Amino acid sequence: MLTEQQVQAAERPHFTHKQVLEILAGLMLAMLTSMISTSVVGTALPTIVGTLGGQDQLAWVASATLLTMTASTPLWGKLSDLYGRKLMFQTSLVIFAVSSVAAGFSQDMAQLIVARAVQGIGAGGLAALPQIILGDVVEPRERGRYSGYIGAVFGVSTVAGPLLGGFIVDSMSWRWTFWICVPLAVVAFAVIQKVLKLPFVRRDARVDWWGATFITGGTTALMLLLSLGGQEFDWNSGWTYGLGALSAVMFGLAVLAERRAADPILPPRLFGDRTFVLSSLASLLVGASMFGAMMFLPQYLQIVKGMSPTGSGLMTLPMVFGLLAASIVIGRLVSRTGRWKAYPIGGMLLVALGLFLLSRLHVDSSLLVVGMDNAVIGIGLGASMQILILAAQNAVPRGDLAVATSGVGFFRSLGGAVGVAAFGAILSNRLGSELAALARAANLPLDSGASSTLGSPEAIRHLPAPVLEVILEAFTRALQTVFLVGVPIAVLGAVAVLLLKEIPLRSAQAPKTAPAPAPAG
Repeated sequence: MLTEQQVQAAERPHFTHKQVLEILAGLMLAMLTSMISTSVVGTALPTIVGTLGGQDQLAWVASATLLTMTASTPLWGKLSDLYGRKLMFQTSLVIFAVSSVAAGFSQDMAQLIVARAVQGIGAGGLAALPQIILGDVVEPRERGRYSGYIGAVFGVSTVAGPLLGGFIVDSMSWRWTFWICVPLAVVAFAVIQKVLKLPFVRRDARVDWWGATFITGGTTALMLLLSLGGQEFDWNSGWTYGLGALSAVMFGLAVLAERRAADPILPPRLFGDRTFVLSSLASLLVGASMFGAMMFLPQYLQIVKGMSPTGSGLMTLPMVFGLLAASIVIGRLVSRTGRWKAYPIGGMLLVALGLFLLSRLHVDSSLLVVGMDNAVIGIGLGASMQILILAAQNAVPRGDLAVATSGVGFFRSLGGAVGVAAFGAILSNRLGSELAALARAANLPLDSGASSTLGSPEAIRHLPAPVLEVILEAFTRALQTVFLVGVPIAVLGAVAVLLLKEIPLRSAQAPKTAPAPAPAG
């Protein structure tokens, strides 16, 4: 059996800058494949429901992928430790591509939901493993200059997805929203097969099946509660309390299982590491505040400002450019100086500022103001997301790099789910109360229940002028509350980073040429 020192020595390959860029291209292409697929489908959902029926199951189409992606994220890190980064990365690509083909051939909503759930399993690997592989390829001190590009993929896919989805729905079958990413997945598979030559030492370890079962079960119950609460069942209902209790029990059993496991999926020792805990907490808060802006701003743009889905997608360009520029510039600064703590603190404060500015929007606010507010949030996200992962990777031993990376990613996804559910509930409740109050003041026959029967943005724009005026004002006030609630969440993220100890980034002098690697894993 190999010693830990032997394992770590075998896992420390050296790559030239050119080789790193080649590997990075494959990783980014795979991530883009996964992220674009998610945002493309969102644009096509109304058309899909019109074809397949099942309006009452619409929430499941979106929730199924998010649920399985979040639940599977920590598992991919451990599996890559046991069976190799390359094998698991390519496995996740195959799962994603095959399930995308199946989703495109779906004949009813049940088939589509199942395919989307399997798609989420592959997406979980494509979310976690690129960060882990980059951690193997590049030392922390140099990782910043490359991780910025990975962070920028998120922003690019945010805009490209809705635009591509709109084009496909208008000119092709909705089924191509699933099939369009399959060729990209094939190319990414081929690129990684050619350029990724990581040595792999098989370890004498077993899969922690009990831990996997309880972590997945607890996450699944929590995600079902957050995704479907307030939609498929009332928050004050037996389903809410039952799923909440099941989640708590499963997570409690997971803690016991991880303490007893010889090779746990989420080692308890990680939660004794202050940097990992605070980075995970900050990532959870980043996820919540990020989705609060990105999921609900289109409501303002499409309903209040009367923009098309494509137009509202274009309005996210300032956020994307801000995220892209901040990710790349700050990544290079971190690599040059080895100092990183100030950037996520400033980034989270910028996110808070951007959300506060969005909370000041009115019905007649100019699109220029919206774009500037978006840019502030984008710069903040670019300065925060990747640096938090880098901080966690830098703090843990190399042997824990995979589980730490997937752990931080897990908490960010969980934060996104919590944010979407919480902000959605706030929007719904606030919209109902504002609509009733404004209608009463205007002497119109509307009550709080009218908010659930308003119809599409296009249908709203065709309502009589007095009714339309009330609805637009109610939506604006409700969204102001949503954005304002996001402000303290982002500030708490900055506080969590402030409590981190800034550990100087590790560095290692790589040779000018990469040595011949052992058989790839």
